[in-house]
Amino acid sequence: MGERSAPIVAHEEALPAAGAVAADWLAGRAARTPGATAIEADGRAWSWAEFDRQASRVAAELRRRGVAEGSRVAVALPAGLGWVTLFHACLRLRAVCVPLNTRLASGELRRLLDWLDPDAVFGLPWAGRRRRRRRETAGAGVAAIVATSGTTGRPKGVLLTRANFWWNAVASALHLGFVPGERWLAVLPLFHVGGLALLTRSVLLGTTVLLRRRFEPGEVNRLIDAGRVQALSLVATMLERLLEARGERPFPPTLRFALVGGGPVPRPLLERAEALACPVLATYGMTETASQVVTVPPVPGAAHPGSAGRPLPFAEVAVVDEELRPVPAGTLGEIALRGPTVAAGYWRDPGATRRVFVRGWLRTGDLGYLDEDGCLFVVGRSDDLIISGGEKIAPAEVEEALLAHPAVRDAGVWGVPDPLWGERPRAAVVLRPGAGLDAGALRSWLRERIAHFKVPDRIDFVTRLPRTASGKLQRRLLAAGAVPDREG
Repeated sequence: MGERSAPIVAHEEALPAAGAVAADWLAGRAARTPGATAIEADGRAWSWAEFDRQASRVAAELRRRGVAEGSRVAVALPAGLGWVTLFHACLRLRAVCVPLNTRLASGELRRLLDWLDPDAVFGLPWAGRRRRRRRETAGAGVAAIVATSGTTGRPKGVLLTRANFWWNAVASALHLGFVPGERWLAVLPLFHVGGLALLTRSVLLGTTVLLRRRFEPGEVNRLIDAGRVQALSLVATMLERLLEARGERPFPPTLRFALVGGGPVPRPLLERAEALACPVLATYGMTETASQVVTVPPVPGAAHPGSAGRPLPFAEVAVVDEELRPVPAGTLGEIALRGPTVAAGYWRDPGATRRVFVRGWLRTGDLGYLDEDGCLFVVGRSDDLIISGGEKIAPAEVEEALLAHPAVRDAGVWGVPDPLWGERPRAAVVLRPGAGLDAGALRSWLRERIAHFKVPDRIDFVTRLPRTASGKLQRRLLAAGAVPDREG
């Protein structure tokens, strides 16, 4: 197998100019590279010129329906050409795109619509005659209101501006390098910030999007083996399924990298990917930062194993105490972020905006630490931390130990009340097909790898774990006793 090509440096003249923040991005791209392939989806391929024509047609229809600058347009369409065209039509009109999670039940969607109160709704026929309750706009420059995954309760509506997406594209290109026209496979949901940011990145940088409605490991492997994919974004559970479907076949050097985010990537999973020459780049970001903000650079040895990498250009990362004071390297604290990709605030939630966006910093609620070289290690959510007998237990650390067992496919750990210790860890585990393992043997395995007080008192074997559409574990459901499909 040939050597993997060196990272491509993004030259300044290849990047969008600062004045492009307010420009019509799609029209500009179509003028520069009209014949290049913009997107492949729904069995068709569009050039940038065709994409621009389709967006103009949809924008005219939106105008006819009364959509104007500042209007909120809710989208519940399946991922495809219709979705992305509507998104770019909203950008053209300076309207606000509001992606909806199409996997929600109708009652959940009704509550979401009541809260977001959009001017127009696409993809939900029953919502077409809704009467708006209030007349208000999201504020100048907002391009999208993206709901958080809601792993800690009711989701928040994050106000992402055109500038947020623009700076994300430029920072990503400078950090990862890029080739205009390279193919980026899009399998993350478009109502997730990782999928949405990929759309703005492609039009600003001139890359090609291969959009799929769902993640199918077999198809993804075939596209990679055919050399049709140079980059893709995944969450850890997707990477696990991709490697499982691949068997022992190494990845070809035509795959430049696979970004893996949505939470800490377990080290055993990284080791399995490395053994198959899969160029995994761990990344850390959130809806409030327009996707990635810290990423492992595509240079061997540029970040320490197990870390989320280094900050992207223009981003500042600090680990702080409760008073927002930086803590020493190696000390656990709350991760705080600052920079031009940080969102403008939350929709209709001034209290949360004041609590989270403090003195220019975004308080993430995530725990982590910076090492002496400035690499960020993400431990987990501060509200997930288990305090047992005065000792702090990070669920992600116990999960990583569980996932190191060859019979374990997935694992979730949470805290339960204990009259003696305050809290004790509990675990739910998904075994690999055909694996035979009992809780006692698994606890013995753990005692050889982590401190005894971190070993769960009880381990349930289940067929699946509750996760969001973006792959994040919903610990609050586990803590509430909602362990799905319990075995034995």
